[in-house]
Amino acid sequence: MMLAPGSAQTLEQGWQTTGTTGSLQNVKKFNNQDFSRLRASCLSQGLLFEDATFPAHVSSIGPNLLPEDTLRRIQWKRPTELQRNPYLIVDGVSRFDIMQGEIGDCWMLAALGSLTLRKQFLENVLPKDQGFQDDYAGIFHFRFWQCGAWVDVVIDDRLPFLNGRYLSVQPRTSNEFWPSLLEKAYAKLRGSYQNLHGGYLSDALVDLTGGVQVQFSLKDPPPDLEEILKAADKSHCLMGCSTSSQLKRNIELRNGIVQGHAYTVTGAVKIRYKNGWKHIVRIWNPWGHGEWKGSWSDNSPQWDYVEPKYREALLRNKDDGEFWMSCKNFQEQFSHLYICNRTPTFLDFGDQHSTVWSIDGHSNLWSPGLATGRNKYFPAGSISTNPQYFFKVPDYDPKTYNVVISLMQKHSEDIQDAKTLKIGFFITTENSKVLEQNFSLTRDVTNYFILSPGTYAVVPATTEDQEFEFLLRIFVKNQDYNESSNSLPSQALPVDEPRQNQDSSYKAVFLRYANQDSTIDASQLQQLLNEVILQDEMTSLGGRFSFDSCRGILALMDLNSNGRLTLQEFGSLWRSLTKYMDIFSKEDRNHSGFLDVSELKSAIQTAGLATNEQLLHLMALRYGDAGRRIGFSDFVCCMLRLETMTRAFQNLAGDGSQILMTAMEWLTLVMYT
Repeated sequence: MMLAPGSAQTLEQGWQTTGTTGSLQNVKKFNNQDFSRLRASCLSQGLLFEDATFPAHVSSIGPNLLPEDTLRRIQWKRPTELQRNPYLIVDGVSRFDIMQGEIGDCWMLAALGSLTLRKQFLENVLPKDQGFQDDYAGIFHFRFWQCGAWVDVVIDDRLPFLNGRYLSVQPRTSNEFWPSLLEKAYAKLRGSYQNLHGGYLSDALVDLTGGVQVQFSLKDPPPDLEEILKAADKSHCLMGCSTSSQLKRNIELRNGIVQGHAYTVTGAVKIRYKNGWKHIVRIWNPWGHGEWKGSWSDNSPQWDYVEPKYREALLRNKDDGEFWMSCKNFQEQFSHLYICNRTPTFLDFGDQHSTVWSIDGHSNLWSPGLATGRNKYFPAGSISTNPQYFFKVPDYDPKTYNVVISLMQKHSEDIQDAKTLKIGFFITTENSKVLEQNFSLTRDVTNYFILSPGTYAVVPATTEDQEFEFLLRIFVKNQDYNESSNSLPSQALPVDEPRQNQDSSYKAVFLRYANQDSTIDASQLQQLLNEVILQDEMTSLGGRFSFDSCRGILALMDLNSNGRLTLQEFGSLWRSLTKYMDIFSKEDRNHSGFLDVSELKSAIQTAGLATNEQLLHLMALRYGDAGRRIGFSDFVCCMLRLETMTRAFQNLAGDGSQILMTAMEWLTLVMYT
C-alpha cells in the first residue's frame, strides 16, 4: 500500500505476527503488571494479591456513581470469603451465568453475553491459566483489545458489595465468579466502575474481539437486513441491539421491552411457519430476566404452528431473559443493531463465490496544521496535503458490499479524562473527487460501501482544531474463484492468524478442536460438526449431529482403527462434507431442509454412487424421519456409509463382482465401520 506524506505505521489488528508487542502471543501489560511474576511472588510469600493500582477503595468505584455516604458503606470481599468452594467457571461459560448488578453497564454485559457464544474470541479474553483450585493467590487477569493491541489487565479478586449485595454483575451460580472478575478487569481498564455506568455497545464489542463493528439503524434499516442477520449468525459474529433512550432509561414497557437498554442478539433463523416461512430473531436481556411478551415469545400461540422437533430445538421456556420475536417486531421495538467480527463476514450474503477480506491498518497522528480542504472540516487549501491511505478494489458486484472502512480515535489510558472528538473520513477517487464523507461524535466511525473497481484514497479528519491519534482499518472484499478449495463458507475464522487474508482451510478447523496429540475423538468431532457445519440455515433444520452418529462417522474414516481422527483422515472427511453440502443444497429444491426419497435418489446419482429401489427404501427407513425425509446430518451419515462400503467392496473385489472373505473378516468390517 502507498502512504502519503507523514509515514504511518502499518498494523495488523488481531493478526499480529508472533512476538509483536500487542499480539496475543506477546500482549501488552497494563500498568506494567506481569501476572505470572506477581502470582509467583505471592505464592512464595504465602500472601493474597492486593492491587495497589486498582485498590479496594472508593477511588476504584468512582466519586459520582453513588452518594458519598453510600460509598462509605461499600465492603470488599474475596470469593473465598463468600463461598467454601469458589470456582472461576462452573460447567462452561454461558450468557446465562450473567445477571446485571446495580451498575448501568448493560452495554458491556450485552457484548459479553455475545462473547460467550463465540469460542474463538472467548479464549482470547479469558485465559485458562488461573482459578481457585491450583496456585490460587487472589490474582486474576483478562485481555482486552485497545486500538490495535491486546492488553493484559491484572486484578485482585476483592469485589464490591453494598448492603450485602453485589454492586457489580452477579453470577447466577453462587460459586462461579468469572463474570464479576472479568467486569472488574474491564472497569480497571476504563478507570473505575463509574466509567462502566453508561457506554456504547459498539465499543465493548470491539474491545472484546479486536474486530470491526458496524451499526445499523432499525428505524431506517438496509433493505437486506434479514440477510445480514442470517449471514452474521452463520459466520459466528457477535451481535447486540439497543432500545431508544428518549424516554427515561431502564423503564420496562407493558410488552416487556426495556427502554434505554442494551441486549444481546443470540440467533437469527428462517423457520417454516404455517404455509410459508418466518424470519425470527433471538434476543437476551443482561438482567437475566424480563422478556418480550408479544408474538413468538415463550408462551405465544405462534409456536403451536411450528413442527415439534424445531420447536423443541429453538424454544427455551424459562424466565432467563432470552426470547424470540419476529424480524418485523425487532425493527419496531429496537433502535439499533450492532454486528462485529474479525472481518465483515456479515456482508457476505448473496455471494456466488467464497470470499476473503484483505485488511490494511494504519496508525498515525492527525494534525490541524495539515488540515486543509474545501469545506468546514478543513480550514483552507487542498485535501492532497493531508495523510491519504490508498487502496484498490479488484472485483465488483453491484449487489454486494465490498469495502468497509473503520476509523478509531485513540484515547490515553486515563479514559475518564479523555475527550471524544467528532471524527470521520473522506473517500476520494484518483482525480480527488470526494465520493463519501462520514463524521460522528463517537470513538470510532465505521461504514460499508459498494465501490466499483479502481484506486481510492481515505482521508481521516476531525471537525475540531485539535490533533488526535487514530487507527484506520480498510477492509476490501476479494472473490475466491478456486473451485478446488477445501473450505466451507460457514467455517469460523481461526484465532490470531499471522496473515491478513484468512486461511479458511480444514487444517485451521481441525487444530481448533484437536487434542494435544493432534487428533480428535467422537465428542470433539460432534462439537466441531455442530458448531462449524450446521451454521447454514438449511443444513441445521434437519437436526444436529448426535454423539452416536459421530462415532459412526469417525469409524468410517478411521483408517488406523484407534478411535481417533488424524489431520489426514479429517481432511478426507472435510472434502466429503464439502461435496455433500453442495449436493444437498442443490437437491433440496423446495428449501425445506430435508430430502425426500426421489431427491435422495438424485443426490446418490449426483455423487456417482449406485443404488436400486430396495436399497433406496432401506436407506430412507434407516436414516429418515417418520415421513421418510432425511435432514442434512442424517444425509451425511448415509452418504459416508454408502460411499465407504462401496469403496470397500470395490477394493476387495478387484475387477470382479463378488468378494470372498472369512466370517471374522466380515464381522470386523461391519461391526466397526
